[in-house]
Amino acid sequence: MPTVEVADLKDGDFLLDVREDEEWQAGHAEGALHVPMSEFVARYGELTEAAPRDGRVNVICRSGGRSAQVTNYLVQQGIDAVNVDGGMQVWEAAGRPVVTDEGAPGFVA
Repeated sequence: MPTVEVADLKDGDFLLDVREDEEWQAGHAEGALHVPMSEFVARYGELTEAAPRDGRVNVICRSGGRSAQVTNYLVQQGIDAVNVDGGMQVWEAAGRPVVTDEGAPGFVA
């Protein structure tokens, strides 16, 4: 399973958040693309349109389990994808910003 540490992610790296709507609304990484795992196959085209052509897709969820499943799927589709180790829990613990849709401070639910 290809993985990346939160500390290795740079501002501007493409981030795919596969948590469910209520988790996303509580707080997420600014600029991330949100496609819940439960809707992922049906909304796959949103990812292929938004993802960088020659870049990596960094997949994140709350702790790393759901994002690992999505990462495996993407790799099988030939996409350069990695699982963000520890997910949004590690993101928040590392002091990375967590925001709501309105841009206010958020939290990881």
